Amino acid sequence: MKAPLLVWALAVAFLLLVTSLLIGSFTKPEFPPYEIGPHADSTFTLDASRGDQWRWWGDIGFRRNHVITALGAGAIDLGPLSFDSVADLPRDGYVATSFSGDTTNAGFGKWYEYSMWSHLLTSKHHVYAIRTAAGELAKLEILAYYCREVGAACYTIRYKKARPRV
Repeated sequence: MKAPLLVWALAVAFLLLVTSLLIGSFTKPEFPPYEIGPHADSTFTLDASRGDQWRWWGDIGFRRNHVITALGAGAIDLGPLSFDSVADLPRDGYVATSFSGDTTNAGFGKWYEYSMWSHLLTSKHHVYAIRTAAGELAKLEILAYYCREVGAACYTIRYKKARPRV
């Protein structure tokens, strides 16, 4: 008895999917050349690879693929803007971190894109407005999630103090 054409088509599609996922998982990514510590142009690279603790950089916490603000601080996603084009930040509307259950900050939301093919996270390159617990304003962009020294959860960020909108 012959198998229907649909069964063969589904089997081929399944094998292609499995093959592409395997190829993606064996592909080694080219990690950015950032080293841990400060860089030029208000950039900084930090290791947030420990899944059991937050790595704080000022009032911003990083842990694996999660980004939050400290108690009393907040964030706003300004969208996919050029970092240098953002001069003035909103005075209000900052989203605080929720510390109940899963610690999250909706102001950052899902700051990354995930590739099913390469299994890598890449930044959406949104600019975020940050209000610190002290009331100061700054802008933040996540440039990269990987570095050669650490691999994954090695954030390179751009951060600069800014003024409020008048």
